Amino acid sequence: MAEATDRIQRYLADELGECRNADLQQRLEELDELDALVDEEALSADVGTLAALGNETRYRLVRLLVEAEGELCVCEITPLMDVSDSAVSHALAKLVETGLVTKRKDGRWRKYRATPRANALLVVLDGTR
Repeated sequence: MAEATDRIQRYLADELGECRNADLQQRLEELDELDALVDEEALSADVGTLAALGNETRYRLVRLLVEAEGELCVCEITPLMDVSDSAVSHALAKLVETGLVTKRKDGRWRKYRATPRANALLVVLDGTR
């Protein structure tokens, strides 16, 4: 912590021309307030969501479900994937767990749909290309 405080003190001296203890204390308090605004639970959930998209199979599944603009039965999804049925099943389970996909049983069939969150994330990704 002392090293970080020293760096902030040097930074403030560069920015302000000098750095008094009051300047350093004020900035440290501002940084503490900023840190307090971070919702740790939301942060953890978001990292899980982004990690789920960090796998090519899961990302492709989300992309397919977003493009489908509706439900797809798992029997329609598996032929589109270049992995085993088991890998598709595990990937879909992870996507459901992270809230990117919903699952619905219809008799003996399982149907999947992209959530609004998945749609929004892909819109953001597409918009930054």
